[in-house]
Amino acid sequence: MSAATATAPATRTRSYALRDSMTMLRRNLRHMQRYPSMTISIVTMPILMLLLFVYVFGGALGTGIGAGADRGDYVNYVVPGIILMSATSGAVATAVSVCTDMTEGIINRFRTMSISRGSVLTGHVLGSVIQVTAVLTLVMGVSLAIGFRPDASPVEWIAACGLLVFLAFGLAWLSAAMGMGAKTVEAASNAPLPLTFLPFLGSAVVTPDSMPAGLRWFAEYQPFTPINETLRGLLLGTPIGNDGWIALAWCTALSLAGYLWSRAVFNREVTR
Repeated sequence: MSAATATAPATRTRSYALRDSMTMLRRNLRHMQRYPSMTISIVTMPILMLLLFVYVFGGALGTGIGAGADRGDYVNYVVPGIILMSATSGAVATAVSVCTDMTEGIINRFRTMSISRGSVLTGHVLGSVIQVTAVLTLVMGVSLAIGFRPDASPVEWIAACGLLVFLAFGLAWLSAAMGMGAKTVEAASNAPLPLTFLPFLGSAVVTPDSMPAGLRWFAEYQPFTPINETLRGLLLGTPIGNDGWIALAWCTALSLAGYLWSRAVFNREVTR
């Protein structure tokens, strides 16, 4: 058997898997269009947080980021943190969507069909990334409207967007695993919530230097702080140092852990 003949089945398998994944992606996008309440909620929360921290707490918190800082300086400081929160906002929607599929019997129907198993999860993950990208666009528009003034070059904008998409991709796999492990939709909606609020226990709202010793240590070494500092450095020109490599390492670890976990749980569930 020639090498070309041997590789033909593998090529067809990859082609079918890609086709099935795109089908599942279209299915999830249609669900988002027909049931927009979840999308509206994940758009509304970051925008409300942004307005709250800028217009209610901005004057007081602005003094905590440096001597002479005012509300305008605080807008530039807090917006990258809110944008990071926006990138985590799709985790709940993904977990709920996956749990709904697992508990309402559609997986049993997919099991009888000639489709790639991995396409079901891939469709959910890609749909989540697209949803988060739309949310990020809207939050950035509101941020610019209230005074956010980044000085990033086109290359830095591309790098910042790539980092956010990479993070959203990793969190989508992680939340997909949480959704499959949850017994009810309510439990699935609660499981990823710490991922959404964890950025606030970092450098998103105030500098870690202003925190008590124990909390400061946690804020400095938790995964979202280097991601936030990298994003802030790309958009505003602040020093990044080693945070860029650490941020990429965390995003890679989240993606790999979420992928392996979700595939293991999915394979276990569909073979019962």
